[in-house]
Amino acid sequence: MPTTTWNRHHILSLADFTTSEYDTVLQTAASFQEVLSRRTKKVPTLQGQVVANLFFESSTRTRSSFELAAKRLSADTLNFAAATSSMTKGETILDTAKTYLAMGTDIMVVRHREAGVPNAIAAEMDRLGVRVSVLNAGDGQHEHPSQALLDLFTITTLIDPDHPRLELLKGKKIAIVGDILHSRVARSNIWSLIASGAEVHLAAPPTLLPKLFAEFISEESEVRSNSPNPQLFLHWQLEPALQNADFVMTLRLQKERMTAHLLPSLREYHQMFGITSTKLQLCKPNVKVLHPGPVNRGVEISSELMDDPEFSLIQSQVTSGVAVRMALLYLLGSGKA
Repeated sequence: MPTTTWNRHHILSLADFTTSEYDTVLQTAASFQEVLSRRTKKVPTLQGQVVANLFFESSTRTRSSFELAAKRLSADTLNFAAATSSMTKGETILDTAKTYLAMGTDIMVVRHREAGVPNAIAAEMDRLGVRVSVLNAGDGQHEHPSQALLDLFTITTLIDPDHPRLELLKGKKIAIVGDILHSRVARSNIWSLIASGAEVHLAAPPTLLPKLFAEFISEESEVRSNSPNPQLFLHWQLEPALQNADFVMTLRLQKERMTAHLLPSLREYHQMFGITSTKLQLCKPNVKVLHPGPVNRGVEISSELMDDPEFSLIQSQVTSGVAVRMALLYLLGSGKA
């Protein structure tokens, strides 16, 4: 496994990921993808280590994927559920994390509806001087690194199954469509796709894609790359974003995060921004569609298109998730044994 370029102790954001880190994740995930194709899908790489899944927010795909990934690496797993925990009796988040630390946890996978919680837990672990890694499994409207990395893996392995790497997306046009304002998936994907050299086109109604959002991302990118960023484009209509696109990422409407009525109706949203086979005719002939799930069928994407293997990569994303999360746990845990 390629770990020589890996020095990161926590995975909290993709904003400062380097090209070598992206490529290390992709190549390590490709190795584990091969492992998962065998009859015996388990390897002893994290045997004796403990992975705690601290999911303070509900999840199906991410939680199950991380749990399976840890078990495939032979790690012991602890699963936290807020509804049945001591937090209902007043225990704080940091005290909960320290309880799992006392149980011998090596890696904490943290998901929370508020931005910054994984960072706070990581800072506390560092303050305590312990060798516990924290992996952000989604925090509020901040980031969702593992989802963006599995999206990246899904796309790059489609282009080159044997050697997925960041440079494969250079010059590709990728449209991200939907509730970008509330989407942590969008934020992480924007960082990874800009790093790859892809053209990233954001499309949404103005209420879900404020101009300030794109300006902030552009300014941050310029600071980090030390050069102007011509790769991010903003659209309040769908058609220019889809025109000649190589890939389309459609996002779930984050209704649980909306504090105001930002859309006239779901029906109108689907008419204007829902992805259908007809609208895909604007894209490249071999265009592929992604969605992080869960999907609101008939809202962000038509049921027909979602289930069409010619265009949809949605099931491939779920499959890729296990290999990518195995890679992330392995990279964080390989120096702890």
